[in-house]
Amino acid sequence: MATIEEALEIERLERDIFRGASTKTQLPRTFGGQVAGQALVAAVRTVEPRFQVHSLHGYFLRPGNPEAPTVYMVDRIRDGRSFCTRRVTGVQDGDAIFTMSASFHLGDEGPSHQDEMAQVAPPDDLSDAKTSMDPERLWAMREWEHWDIRPVPQDQVTQRPGVVSPQQVWFRYRHPLPDDPLFHVCTLAYMSDMTLLGSSKVTHPDEPTQNASLDHAMWFLRPFRTDDWLLYDQSSPSAGFGRALTGGKIFDRGGRLVAAVVQEGLIRNLRS
Repeated sequence: MATIEEALEIERLERDIFRGASTKTQLPRTFGGQVAGQALVAAVRTVEPRFQVHSLHGYFLRPGNPEAPTVYMVDRIRDGRSFCTRRVTGVQDGDAIFTMSASFHLGDEGPSHQDEMAQVAPPDDLSDAKTSMDPERLWAMREWEHWDIRPVPQDQVTQRPGVVSPQQVWFRYRHPLPDDPLFHVCTLAYMSDMTLLGSSKVTHPDEPTQNASLDHAMWFLRPFRTDDWLLYDQSSPSAGFGRALTGGKIFDRGGRLVAAVVQEGLIRNLRS
């Protein structure tokens, strides 16, 4: 399967038009994280290096064809002294399949605080998917073989009053990655779509549903590396009317809150 470098590869066709690579996959449609990651790489290519991504908001409009490349068109919405804004549209066969706004910031000085990371089993105490006999985990291992993904067993997940659907997952990229912070941001955008919607099924494990990401928002809060362990602390505060709201806080192993994610997904009963 593709490395993250291959999955995020894009080619510049014009000043603000890029083409993303298609990669080998078991999935029937293009992985949403790949579309979001490639779109963010396209946006990054149009911004001065002194600006860093601090947020993105995207909508998955149509399922992508994994065997076809995606063309990304970037609109330069704003170039300010402290902030830049870009809008990116991903297109296949003349139709928009994804749209995203991304904001970039120079960084300033100001007050600082963060939530504490939950007390959770460290990744070294959890099994690697390579050693799992669970068919679903083995399938995911084949699709994302370059990622080490270790879910915390449900009987060990941190339980908090009023949180009805918690899920916790440790993950990291298995191989050393470049030091470029923006590459790690784009890599996390790719990874952030993985497992998150699954938190909505924690309280409905045996109900067959059709699932798909609908929209996705991220905030990048502190520097991090995706080739080191990160904890994805997830929950689904609401599900109904065929949709589920999910969210996650991403911490590094030292307990620093490095990113936050909110996603709404399709989770409707299978139609007969």
